[in-house]
Amino acid sequence: MDTGTLVLAGTPIGDTADAPPRLGAELGAADIVAAEDTRRLRRLTLALGVRPQGRVVSYFEGNESARTPELVAALTEGARVLLVTDAGMPSVSDPGYRLVAAAVERGVRVTAVPGPSAVLTALALSGLPVDRFCFEGFLPRKRGERLSRLGEAAEERRTLVYFESPHRLAETLAAMAEVFGAERRAAVCRELTKTYEEVRRAGLGELAAWAAEGVRGEITVVVEGAPEHSAQELGAAELARRVAVREEAGERRKEAIAAVAQAVGVPKRQVFDAVVAAKTGTDPSRGR
Repeated sequence: MDTGTLVLAGTPIGDTADAPPRLGAELGAADIVAAEDTRRLRRLTLALGVRPQGRVVSYFEGNESARTPELVAALTEGARVLLVTDAGMPSVSDPGYRLVAAAVERGVRVTAVPGPSAVLTALALSGLPVDRFCFEGFLPRKRGERLSRLGEAAEERRTLVYFESPHRLAETLAAMAEVFGAERRAAVCRELTKTYEEVRRAGLGELAAWAAEGVRGEITVVVEGAPEHSAQELGAAELARRVAVREEAGERRKEAIAAVAQAVGVPKRQVFDAVVAAKTGTDPSRGR
């Protein structure tokens, strides 16, 4: 018996009028509709004027591991399973990856209904370079882990895209300003395609101060990639600051110095001297 088909369907990130035309047809044709939030799915189907004919089941972070085998079994028996999340494409910081991987392993056909993407929409609106970018998803909640993750991207030349919740936005932007530098350009994209859509473009330090007053809505942050510079342009103080950020994130000083030296392309001794100078208030260039 032929296997079924897993359909990953993009859903609107705000305005329901952005729903892809095929979405309604797939909702009506699927044997099973797996939804991240069945209540939101009901609101969407009412807005689109369609009614799922198949069985509707929940598929969210809390039951993803347990429900995946059930859905794969249905797929191998010939079912057409439609996967939708609250907004955007499944698997992009949303449930879906486990199901796709399991379906592929079993030889099940996987296809997609392309739809709106907060990542691409924010990139296009940011005013920052879009020819090369990388998506970083959500940062860790704990400060040390968050600084460590940001430290890994400190020398990334491509434009960076992050998702963030409104109540953590201010501290995330402050951490970005600390690691990337307060002047690094960025854009905070809020409530994309919705009534109160807003795109605020500024340096990370300025954006952190703005966000401290409180921000609401769905948030996507786009950050300019690291500029190309020499160690001389960075200066000893900047080298020491980068080591300090890594130390605060939990790295031992020796490893932090080595990592900064490798990222910038200078001898470890030069970074070490910069760290010593920062602590003693001396000029590391003197006496050489």
